[in-house]
Amino acid sequence: MRWGERGFGRGIAGAAALAACLLIGSALAAGVALQVLEVALLLALPLVILAVLAAWGLLQPRRDAALTAAVDRLHAAALGDLESPLPLALVRGTPRLAESIDELFLKLRGNLESVHRLAMFDTVTGLANRPHFRRSAERMLEDAAEDSRAVLFFIDLDRFKAVNDTLGHAVGDVLLGMVANRLRSVGDQCAAFNHGETPLIGRLAGDEFTLFFADLPDPQARDRVGQKVLEALSEPFDLAGQQVSIGASVGLALHPDHGVTLHELMGAADAAMYQAKTQGRGRVETFSDGLAAQMIARARLETELRAAIEHDEFALVFQPQVSASTGTIVGAEALLRWQHPDGTKLPASFLPRAEETGLIVEIGDWVVATVANTIARWARLGIEQRLAVNVSQRQIDHASFFRHLRAAMLAAQAPARLLELEISETLAMHCSEDVLRAIAMLRSAGATVAVDDFGTGYSNLARLRRLPIDRVKLDRSLIEHVATHPEGRAVAQAVIGLIHGIGCEAVAEGIESEAQAAVLRVIGCDVLQGYAIGAPMGEADFLAWARDMAPRRATA
Repeated sequence: MRWGERGFGRGIAGAAALAACLLIGSALAAGVALQVLEVALLLALPLVILAVLAAWGLLQPRRDAALTAAVDRLHAAALGDLESPLPLALVRGTPRLAESIDELFLKLRGNLESVHRLAMFDTVTGLANRPHFRRSAERMLEDAAEDSRAVLFFIDLDRFKAVNDTLGHAVGDVLLGMVANRLRSVGDQCAAFNHGETPLIGRLAGDEFTLFFADLPDPQARDRVGQKVLEALSEPFDLAGQQVSIGASVGLALHPDHGVTLHELMGAADAAMYQAKTQGRGRVETFSDGLAAQMIARARLETELRAAIEHDEFALVFQPQVSASTGTIVGAEALLRWQHPDGTKLPASFLPRAEETGLIVEIGDWVVATVANTIARWARLGIEQRLAVNVSQRQIDHASFFRHLRAAMLAAQAPARLLELEISETLAMHCSEDVLRAIAMLRSAGATVAVDDFGTGYSNLARLRRLPIDRVKLDRSLIEHVATHPEGRAVAQAVIGLIHGIGCEAVAEGIESEAQAAVLRVIGCDVLQGYAIGAPMGEADFLAWARDMAPRRATA
């Protein structure tokens, strides 16, 4: 093999290697493997054809000068030069090969541009995607003057999920594109009072967007940007022939006050955005020392929760449920407690954070296993009262929850008839058909199902009627005034009648006085629960309480 042929082979190999490296790097950056693979196939085809044509060129007479030029040009392409014109020697010596190489280079450039777009820009909105936004913003921070005041706006749409749920994801994508266009318009307007500089705009994920200014020192200008974002996104969108309003909540963080690195700024802006959500939505909140303290507290709580799971610091207490008509114990609700080194903590102080971090799944698995073992232990003692356990949205959303529940019950040899699953009213109204089928299967095995906190959400009566449930628990807000206000008593009685109408038992929880219990017995409630009946207690105390109650009720 002569030098020209070896060089030509090296040129082909170099070009192929270049394309492979570009593709792999772009795929890793883009995180859209399927789309990049499609482009890769388009890219591979012209390379193969190019190799075949080049081999064909080797067989042609009078090829030396033309092939040398071809090798040089391919070597330049391997080094990244896809723009320079083909050498005249190649064009004159083998015009057909030159024409083919030129056309294939054109396709190669187009395919590489497609890979670049996939790697750098969000396909739905055309905005910078998360990796591209982060790299660009970090570079802008590095290049900024020392006295510059960079500003990050973190934008979250307020009612986007409702659009996706009601109109479908395709319409949701159209809406995201329209939001992006309005943010571009805001960016163009901001240039008028920011020395002609437009912000870097990105879509991070879902319905989260960002605006980043390398320097926006004027507080009034920052306020104007925030208000323009709110105004732009509060205007209705014309979607599928109807006017849809969504709105947005915005968090703002300043460099270097609220963070030196982009990571710190994004965390601060995100926290400010959540503050805007909790304050009523449709507003702009700036990060503050108070929010910083909350972030530290949340991080500490997450660390402590992880340690609590590892060191088995959780325990269950049991609150009795009694029959309203006979006073006998019909069941108990298992309630979670955290035996924290600083004292016992109630669920309200840590479960929301567990939900946010996903630790609720591990905590829920512990609760399920403990409840199963408790049911099995009580069954061996001849205790036939059911034991109720609450299930969170995050647990039910976790695909393995029902599998873990069944496995725990089987492993403990716990009879399913003694298990009651409690789900919130909101969850009951919105859980998927798959979840409903799983609940129905559990119920067919002997377990019972209760809807908790009834009266706090917006129930669809038709859906409530077809849910696989046995009991409905009135929220304590419906119980609070039954003994003191005729209106409160009338509402509670009407709700109890509704529950009986769909074939379920009515359970009142949160009973604080004997007067409340007396009224609830009169208006037809079936089961009573609350401190006036019995406080939550450890297992040994609960069993002793139950043994003490039995003879008293028998002689009552």
